[in-house]
Amino acid sequence: MSKLEIHDILYKVEKPARYLGNELNSVHKQIDEKTVRFAFCFPDIYEIGMSHLGMQILYHLLNSQENVFCERVFSPAVDMEEEMRKNNIPLFGLESREAIKNFDFVGFTLQYELSYTNILNMLDLGEIPLFSKDRGENDPFVVVGGPCAYNPEPIADFCDIVLLGEGEELLVEIMEVYKQFKNTDYKRVEFLEKIASIQGVYIPAFYDVRYNEEGIIEAITPNNPNAPQKLTKRIIQNLDEVFYPEEILVPYINIVHDRVMLEVFRGCSRGCRFCQAGMIYRPVREKGFDRLKYLTEKLLSNTGYEEISLSSLSTSDYSNLDKLVRHLIDDYEKDKVGVSLPSLRLDNFTFELIQEIQKVRKTGLTFAPEAGSQRLRDVINKGVTEEDLTNAVEKAFDLGWSSVKLYFMIGLPTETLDDLDGIKELAFDVVGIYYQTDKEKRGKGLNVTVSASTFVPKPFTPFQWEPQDGLEEIYSKQRHLVEKLKRKNITFNYHDAKTSLLEGVFARGDRRLSKVLAEALKAGCKFDGWNEHFNFSRWMEVFQTCDVDPVFYANRRREYDEILPWEHIDVGVTKQFLIRENEKAKAGELTQDCRTDCSGCGVNHGFIGGIC
Repeated sequence: MSKLEIHDILYKVEKPARYLGNELNSVHKQIDEKTVRFAFCFPDIYEIGMSHLGMQILYHLLNSQENVFCERVFSPAVDMEEEMRKNNIPLFGLESREAIKNFDFVGFTLQYELSYTNILNMLDLGEIPLFSKDRGENDPFVVVGGPCAYNPEPIADFCDIVLLGEGEELLVEIMEVYKQFKNTDYKRVEFLEKIASIQGVYIPAFYDVRYNEEGIIEAITPNNPNAPQKLTKRIIQNLDEVFYPEEILVPYINIVHDRVMLEVFRGCSRGCRFCQAGMIYRPVREKGFDRLKYLTEKLLSNTGYEEISLSSLSTSDYSNLDKLVRHLIDDYEKDKVGVSLPSLRLDNFTFELIQEIQKVRKTGLTFAPEAGSQRLRDVINKGVTEEDLTNAVEKAFDLGWSSVKLYFMIGLPTETLDDLDGIKELAFDVVGIYYQTDKEKRGKGLNVTVSASTFVPKPFTPFQWEPQDGLEEIYSKQRHLVEKLKRKNITFNYHDAKTSLLEGVFARGDRRLSKVLAEALKAGCKFDGWNEHFNFSRWMEVFQTCDVDPVFYANRRREYDEILPWEHIDVGVTKQFLIRENEKAKAGELTQDCRTDCSGCGVNHGFIGGIC
């Protein structure tokens, strides 16, 4: 296999360091006939892919295995792709600079539905047949995993293997099986049959989907004796024992999250009814203080970074947070190492802690009330009150902050204009609290940023049956808020409703959308999550060409007894629990945090046993 010559084109493109592949802590191995080659592909540009914690974990994990070489592959930016196509350079692994079509596995992480066209574009650029049925014995296996893999159906026809759940043990098991097959005269299907029985492995080609006359799914049935009826996710039981890298790749250029990321726990016990991550990553499993202390020391000394971000779905719920933050500040303040805490909740963190953090480095404050009224916050089971917000903001202004961000969603089930007006009231209250704060104490130059994203119903949430608001409804709600939030010191940002519509189509889509994606690739759709590249009218033409109605997928209410495209997948949270939560939402009833009272979601039956 020969190394591709790319030097001549690098001086023609922006940020050539994206394509060099020899950063600090990158891995380079001798390749022989025993080497299992894995391309870890992130379907976006380098700066975004390199900020992804999962990539750092799995890259170092696979490279720690004997005879496995994992390389990184990112979506080349538009200028680089143009040069590659012009010069007949196929997509390559950064470390060896060899074409990925010659690798054993090409794996994609599915973080966001609007990256699907980038996946197809990368396969095309890699000279790998798009559809799994068209791949021959010498083509790589295309593997996908990540949060969107819990409904992989829109891209199922392009994938050989789908990984459900946490990948650390799962990937290693698959590599071990493959080592027995490599260099033997095996058939692709034999390897797929062999791994189909591993918990967390889904082979889409081993399942048939039948539809009725209305286009609704009638049945999803295995067509291969090795394929289980029900597919269950993989779960890591002990986070202190699972692999976590002691060094991470340090890029040459600025990336989105340029710091050490320390995962403190997985899962979330809050039960927000709109939140897919809070359902699919259950149950909560924490890392111990001693393990985190050890990892911090290793990661800081092996990277030279000066910031640590404590990462999880709701960092302030970590039971040892106070102790951990105080340790990080006491031990590393002298080295000017800052600590950042993303995802804080309004109702359970202490400003004393935040003040400690601010000694090293100032950060802004972000709160997510999600909805403008208490009624709607109860519908979505957010569990925070207006009082939580006003208390938090009063303290913040008292301690010298003057910049606050507030996150909301519009288009939530049962939303009315009163709920939208509540967003205005909350924002105005925050401004009022600032001006009531002692001038000596508050910071200068108040700025309240209000952001409103569009609600998209997701699989495995209590709202998976709900219709998404149509474009006109969202536009009128956005106009309403623009009008209401015209005030000095308030900045209002809102999300493009058209990308949210597309996200809604693919979030709850089925296999019939594969022809839409293949057609979209032909039409030149890619980087759909980027405003400057997204072309809505082109997408609408593609849907028309394929005779597919986006409204059927995004804006239609489903009945509880409808067979959903992900019906054959089990994430541990039962359908009965999700139905119960949907009914409670309609009644505006709250469900307790599972750390205080088990909500009976089902994840401790059959998945882990006993108490979560």
